[in-house]
Order: sequence, then structure tokens, then C-alpha cells
Amino acid sequence: MTAPVRFPRFFVTSSAPCPYLPGRNERKVFTELKGPHADQLNDALGRIGFRRSQTVAYRPSCVDCSACVSVRVVAGEFRPSSTQRRTLKANSDLVATICRPWSTVEQFELLQRYLAHRHPGGGMASMDEVDFADMVEHTPVDTQIIEYREPTPEGLPGRLVGACLTDRQGDGLSMIYSFYDPDHAWRQGLGNYIILDHIRRAADEGLPYVYLGYWVEGSVRMQYKVRYRPLERLGRDGWSRIADDEHDRLVAAAATLRREDAEPLDGLTKDGAHGGQDQYRVDA
Repeated sequence: MTAPVRFPRFFVTSSAPCPYLPGRNERKVFTELKGPHADQLNDALGRIGFRRSQTVAYRPSCVDCSACVSVRVVAGEFRPSSTQRRTLKANSDLVATICRPWSTVEQFELLQRYLAHRHPGGGMASMDEVDFADMVEHTPVDTQIIEYREPTPEGLPGRLVGACLTDRQGDGLSMIYSFYDPDHAWRQGLGNYIILDHIRRAADEGLPYVYLGYWVEGSVRMQYKVRYRPLERLGRDGWSRIADDEHDRLVAAAATLRREDAEPLDGLTKDGAHGGQDQYRVDA
């Protein structure tokens, strides 16, 4: 008899264009999430910087670059800035509903509008309804999709303006992918509001962290993550809090950047999103 497999097998993808920094290539190490202990494995890998894409957990493993840094918000100690308080107030009427991970036409149409406006050059722009259903529904772990809707005059949930695919881990909420109405006539800050709502949810549930995925210094599209504090990052010696003076510098630098000046996303996917599952294929 053979002993049961106690540890996952890890594999490495082929080199591909980096989705964050133009002119660079990326490589990922990955493993499959399956079986009765998939949640526990996902939790353990999340603590050392892995992200989930459908039934795969991956993290960057680039030869000459370590720009991708896992970051998480300390939910219980978070205090919103004045700008974040305004965002919370402006969107406090939204009705949030926790849904099972089941895709809908309404969600997909919202995602298409979001991608066309925010990531027109990205690999996800070619997603169809089947791809979206795979992204949402192919999960072996505790996953939910939180919908954000404007209320009707009767106070009931109305038009969908935001959504987030979220994993519930043992020590926090991992935001896999969020999308929202990018061209709302008057409602601003929807993307930030979704993050702020997750921080509140984690704190209310006694979960210490909200995992935001990878932060890349030098990538304009990733700088929004430094606006949430206290923020911890994963380094060679484990998780450590970004010091106040460094955090002040990073926030000030982020304030000078304009998202419209960012390079179009290259590669198959962005952090946490569906894309190019063939890159994780293992030949038998």
C-alpha cells in the first residue's frame, strides 16, 4: 500500500508577460486545491502569499524580480481617513447581500462595463459568460460573492453597482476580485467602498485581516492599496507592519499618480482574477 499524499505538489508556469510592470516577464509557482482539506490548504498558503484562481493557488516566482508584495489590512485597528469617511457616507445607502458563488447575467454585464472602462487592454476583456461562470463558481473553498445594490424607493435592493468575489479564510477575508459601475452618474468611490466594507465586515466578525493581494511599488494601478492602514506586507522574515513614516511617504507618492497614465494591463490576468487557466495545466 502507498501512503496517502500529505503535502501538495507544486509546479512552475512558463514565463509570460508581467501584468503589472511593462517590459518584464513573470513566472508563478502553483498547486491544485482539491479534496476535503482544500480550505485548510488555502488558508495556509494564503498566509505565505498565495492567491486563489478557481481551483489553483499561485504566487509569483520570478527569476530576477520580487516587486509583487502580498499585503493585508489589520481590520481591527483600521481607522478611516477623512476621504474614506466621505466615501463611506456617500455610499452608506447601498444594500449589500452575501450570495453563494453563482454567476448571473447581471453580474457579467456589470463586469463587462467595468473592464471596458478600467482595463480595456487587459487579458480579461475577452472573457465570455462561460469564463465568468468558471471564475465565480469553480471554487473548492468557502467562497461568496457580495453584491452591492442601490435601494429602490421602497427600500429594497435595486440596481447592481458593485460586486466582490471573496474567500473566507481562517484569519480573514481574501478579496479575490471586485468590480463595479465605473461610470456612475454621481456615485464616486465604489471600488474603495467595497474594500472599506470588507474591512468593516472582518472587524465585526472578529477576523484580523483583509487580504488585498499583491502590491507592486512602481505600478500605478496597484497604488490604491497603500491608502489602507495599518497595512502589513509579507517579506522573507514573515509579515511586518509598514512603519508610519514609510506609509506616509507611500500615500503621498500614490496621491501624485493618475490612473489614466497607467500602462494597459498586459499578460493573461491581473491579481486574483480569472485568466489563462491553461498556464496552470500539468502534463501527465
